[in-house]
Amino acid sequence: MDLGLRDRVYLVTGGTRGLGFATARALVDDGAKVVVSGRDEKRAAEAAEALGGPEHALGIAADNGDGATAERLVAAALARFERLDGALVSVGGPPPGGITSIEDDQWRDAFESVFLGAVRLARATAGALVAGGSIGFVLSSSVRQPIPGLGVSNGLRPGLAMVAKTLADELGPRGIRVFGLLPGRIDTDRVRELDTASDDPERTRARQVATVPLGRYGTPEEFGRVAAFTLSPAASYVTGVMLPVDGGLLRTL
Repeated sequence: MDLGLRDRVYLVTGGTRGLGFATARALVDDGAKVVVSGRDEKRAAEAAEALGGPEHALGIAADNGDGATAERLVAAALARFERLDGALVSVGGPPPGGITSIEDDQWRDAFESVFLGAVRLARATAGALVAGGSIGFVLSSSVRQPIPGLGVSNGLRPGLAMVAKTLADELGPRGIRVFGLLPGRIDTDRVRELDTASDDPERTRARQVATVPLGRYGTPEEFGRVAAFTLSPAASYVTGVMLPVDGGLLRTL
């Protein structure tokens, strides 16, 4: 199936590794151009080169917690490729810990980066899009059920899901789609870090695998293909949804 991505341009934050890079890879492989961002300048440059170099990708070092980042990324996309068709807004994972153990400054930092950073990115992108554009939020299964030991994520992700739903209402009349993706246990650096933080990483992973009906962790590439499809014109009637990419992990409707 032709996704209709040829020569379209997408901003992918957190696009230097993990789910973001896998999405950028899937977009470029289907003919799109991408602007990928991450906190590390060297890694951003390497990601852009791995995605085909200047003709296909631009890598930018950026911190989503910086209030100027969103406008800077959108401006860079327009300057390099002269158009912007959508964005995948991925802001990384907040620090682990229970609600009672997380200090106020950790909450504030996470809110600035994870929540407000995502809102800014979506708002700036929306200002540059025309009909047919799309904005995807990378959220988490914690939107629908809490994940033990991830109190901050459990607190912030559901709020971002409602931001996405509201934006879908606001931008729908302009022909712009907004949706959320809910990854479960995808085999990324972040998930491996969470597993290895336990006393028995192998047992922890085995216990997590046992909760997934497909009996394994997902791969970043599996997530990336779903993200590329939902961003693409091929998904032109999909908006306002929270789509799990989790091998059946979530038991909620």
